[in-house]
Amino acid sequence: MTLLRIEDATKSFGGLIAVNHVTFDVAEGEILGLLGPNGSGKTTLINLISRALPITAGEIYLHDQKLTGKRADQVARIGVSRTFQLVRILPSLSLVENVMIPAVFGSEGQSIDKGREIANNCLERVGLQHRTDALAADLTYIDQKRLELARALASNPSLLLLDEWLAGLNPTELKQGIELIRSLSTSGMTIIMVEHIMEAVRALCPRVVVMNSGRLIADEKTAAALSDPAVIAAYLGEVDDA
Repeated sequence: MTLLRIEDATKSFGGLIAVNHVTFDVAEGEILGLLGPNGSGKTTLINLISRALPITAGEIYLHDQKLTGKRADQVARIGVSRTFQLVRILPSLSLVENVMIPAVFGSEGQSIDKGREIANNCLERVGLQHRTDALAADLTYIDQKRLELARALASNPSLLLLDEWLAGLNPTELKQGIELIRSLSTSGMTIIMVEHIMEAVRALCPRVVVMNSGRLIADEKTAAALSDPAVIAAYLGEVDDA
């Protein structure tokens, strides 16, 4: 069953078209890879889905509910949550307080006590259960990313948008991160991953969509896409056959 439907999504900034008539669907429970070289429009598309940016043209639906025209907080309450390329946490608050906020004010609107319980569960899920009362400002970069993921999970989203969440992890942390994302999918969560780490894409994403210069250039099974000449050319430049 289709969870997310993107129809002819377009975003322009003056004369620059960052997302150019993009259309695809995402099924419930799917982990979809969103690939493309830097500047291809991937993060802009994530911003359109989450309503961090208004769409110029086209429509986006979640569970057949139109997201276009809604505020970012309304879209979050409908069930869309995300992480960012540049980590966004509340450094002056403790870890549990950081995660309680989306739990209490998210899609299901929990009480303070229930919000604390959810926050503790989410922190345990990302491996931060031993630091619940620490200040977020005292975390390493990697643990800040874990905290941001816990915040994204706290609202119990039906669609999770991960914008290069695995970037910067060492090999051991990368394996842990892949297993964590896999566990989220097996729980029924639908995930779109913007990712450059092909090891993770191959391990997690049966299907990918690929963008270049704002356009969708591939929508196919991962192995086929990664051997597609158009995709290879987008990442590496045109290959001289001479």
